[in-house]
Amino acid sequence: MRVLVTGGAGFIGSHLCDALLARGDTVTALDNFDPYYDPKLKWANIEAAQDHLGFALVEGDIRDGELVSHLFARGGFDAAVHLAALAGVRESLADPVSFNDVNVDGTINLMDAAVKHGRPRFIFASTSSVYGLSPAIPYREDDPLLSPVTPYGASKIAAEKYASVYHHVHGLPVVSLRLFTAYGERQRPDMAIHRFARAILDGTPLTMYGDGSTSRDYTYIADVVGGILGALDSPVPHGVYNIGNNVAHKLADVVALLEQAIGKTATIEHLPEQPGDPPHTCADITAARRDLGYNPQTELSEGIRRFVDWLQ
Repeated sequence: MRVLVTGGAGFIGSHLCDALLARGDTVTALDNFDPYYDPKLKWANIEAAQDHLGFALVEGDIRDGELVSHLFARGGFDAAVHLAALAGVRESLADPVSFNDVNVDGTINLMDAAVKHGRPRFIFASTSSVYGLSPAIPYREDDPLLSPVTPYGASKIAAEKYASVYHHVHGLPVVSLRLFTAYGERQRPDMAIHRFARAILDGTPLTMYGDGSTSRDYTYIADVVGGILGALDSPVPHGVYNIGNNVAHKLADVVALLEQAIGKTATIEHLPEQPGDPPHTCADITAARRDLGYNPQTELSEGIRRFVDWLQ
């Protein structure tokens, strides 16, 4: 299979590239090496992939319609996995225009090119942030109460809706995956588990928003990749699926697991809860199990141990 991976040098993208190459697929990664965090980390992410004959890297932006069109025209892709995005809940509150530009307009560019060049299977990475403050826990894909509280979540809902349009109007086989709090090796340094682990290792105060009672459905990177591969290989022509663990863990419990894995006690600085942060997230993964063969395997304690081993 010839697969395009946008955001291929990022946290999830680089792991997906490695998994695709390991099973014999040919991979083209598109990444603009955005300086949201140190681009050197992204280059390190794809170091092993670059030694593989089946891997090609294209530096470019999904908003560049001409580049994207040429890429699809010459790539002959069987599938595209669209992971590239502006991420960051709080950052989106400060700059909603850029988030719409990248996450909506960039996605439309890609789907336009896909329709014009063979209609490859298209997997779109959405987010649990689309559920926002919905009280219906665990979240189900058919939840009518989608209530995002950030431009990031709103931009992903908009992109999901465009994906539905491109399927129904243009026949593009497209599946949207709502990813729940991915973590693991290569995780972005601004994400909570990474920040907390660094603080504990360095002996510096750990900043926690709220009292630690908020909870998240943390999903280990290998399980996230398994869900994406399941969507790639599934015959389902169109749909929206949660990719999570169906288990919510309190933030305070995550800190305790990090302390245990690192062997040091955290110094915690409590700050007020931030706007845009839902109190709880948890995924109902019944549909993904049934249709995509999705079967998350990694307990949070084991995933954190692996992450800490990598970080050290």
